[in-house]
Amino acid sequence: MSIATGTIADRFIPRTAVNSVVLVFAGALVTALAAQIQIPMWPVPLTLQTFAVLLVGATLGAGRGAASLATYLAMGAAGLPVFASAKTLTGVLPTAGFLVGFVFAAALVGFLASRGFTNTVIKVGFSFALGSLVIYAFGVAGLMLTLGLTLSQAFAAGVVPFLIGDAVKAIAAAALLPAAWKLVRN
Repeated sequence: MSIATGTIADRFIPRTAVNSVVLVFAGALVTALAAQIQIPMWPVPLTLQTFAVLLVGATLGAGRGAASLATYLAMGAAGLPVFASAKTLTGVLPTAGFLVGFVFAAALVGFLASRGFTNTVIKVGFSFALGSLVIYAFGVAGLMLTLGLTLSQAFAAGVVPFLIGDAVKAIAAAALLPAAWKLVRN
């Protein structure tokens, strides 16, 4: 049995312009909904956004995944209440770095997914860990710029509290995605 490459969306949905637009908006909406499931914390709430971001990248691929998260950011910048606590971009300025990191993380995870990194538990865990590192890097830089935190302060506020939750999300995805591929192959 060969390991499938490409994304799950490519297996189910033909690549047309209309389908791509629908998938991009669907990914943005899923992320907006996931942002509303949260535990308030300062300066960054714990949400299901990162889980949605990484799943969108893994299922849509690099281009459509990044476009989906860029659309999500554009929706918030346009004043739609898509971010955590139904806030717009001005209400979440300290988390702007994380939000920008979402685009790059989705692209990376999508790139890896197109090369078979959603087929096994280990590969999914690895790709989600890399995606999370991208989000953390942008987020820490954003906290330093917007709040004037030092690197250690930004790391303590923007990374440490989320490590366990992100590990749980990665484990859930590591179980979900290979099972989805198994269904696709059958």
